[in-house]
Amino acid sequence: VSVVLGCQWGDEGKGKLVDILAKDIDVCVRCQGGNNAGHTIVVDGVKYAFHMLPSGLVNKECISVVGSGVVVHLPSFFEELEDLESQGLDCDGRLLISDRCHIVFDFHQIVDGMKEGELGRGSIGTTKKGIGPAYSSKASRSGIRVHHLFHPAEFEKRLRTIVAARFRRYGEFEYDVEAELQRYSKLAERLRPFVIDSVEYLHTALREGKRILVEGANALMLDLDFGTYPYVTSSNTGIGGVCTGLGIPPTKIGDVIGVAKAYTTRVGGGPFPSELTDAVGQKLRDVGAEYGVTTGRPRRCGWLDLVVLRYSTMVNGYTSINLTKLDVLDVFDEIKVAVSYTINGKEVTSFPADLDDLETATVNYVTLPGWSQSISKCRSFDELPENCQKYVRFIENDIGVPVKWIGTGAGREDMISL
Repeated sequence: VSVVLGCQWGDEGKGKLVDILAKDIDVCVRCQGGNNAGHTIVVDGVKYAFHMLPSGLVNKECISVVGSGVVVHLPSFFEELEDLESQGLDCDGRLLISDRCHIVFDFHQIVDGMKEGELGRGSIGTTKKGIGPAYSSKASRSGIRVHHLFHPAEFEKRLRTIVAARFRRYGEFEYDVEAELQRYSKLAERLRPFVIDSVEYLHTALREGKRILVEGANALMLDLDFGTYPYVTSSNTGIGGVCTGLGIPPTKIGDVIGVAKAYTTRVGGGPFPSELTDAVGQKLRDVGAEYGVTTGRPRRCGWLDLVVLRYSTMVNGYTSINLTKLDVLDVFDEIKVAVSYTINGKEVTSFPADLDDLETATVNYVTLPGWSQSISKCRSFDELPENCQKYVRFIENDIGVPVKWIGTGAGREDMISL
């Protein structure tokens, strides 16, 4: 099994690499998250937006599986599928979903907004897609899984129980349980042809020598355990989430590819040590078109942070790196890279857990010369300007992992393979 994971705070361009790799694989799998993720893939001038579905669907020979660890909002599942098919993508028989997936209901989305409101000024910047509340239901063992849909009496009992509990917690918000039961009765029959036992399916594929690619959503710094808690998502976005979200043991995992932007971005609240709130940050945002696929929100931008990348590499054990959007740096005469923090008078080279410490941190930068020319037409590493090559090697030497792919533009063809 090969795995593609985000190294930073998401939006690194994982979907594009998955799309390129999917040409040589048989099964593409999502292992965690929900439709709070967002990938954009440009193929032959057509822009495909993925949120919950695996972006391996772009490859017509590839089977795509929504794995057990994903939380699924079924109306959004079908809406996304219809959008892709309306753009000429034939997904018939190529999309499967685990019977162990937990379901995101509309009441989860309503509650998501209420919980964010309760947090007030310290809000985490949720997408309000109901992902966190759905994972809360899962962790409190009151969640509803896909297989429950096919036992109507059990499904009804579970839905009435969980909604009643939310009413007790948040008051009687507007939510029509009777209409929801009717809606899900129809959705269940529509979903039935897609549903599989994904654990058995994936292990059978492995025994048959099929090539499996796991597509991580979000990124390591949004991991529930290892990210900037509580400004994180509600699932394990690192390598651990691959095993727990799919039922695949660590011994079956081969390549772990980390996708890192050549600078840093994040969406929503939370610490971001190398953030630039000046004209340089705005320039990165404008040149890099840094606005969210799922939400349209402007992303916060800053220089590359090697403290983050080093930490991410420790946790996920990357075997190679895909450095994306390197072309965005074409317009800068000099480029800064964060190499350490100073906290309470001490130099720190790994990412700290305590956000109060991070608030007081001074970021220590190294300044590298820019290359001030377009790299969009470069198709090999040797064609890159000398200073651009040095920038890539500087990153490699620091984290101790080879850069195997370099993104030089938005299209499928704009990727240098080393």
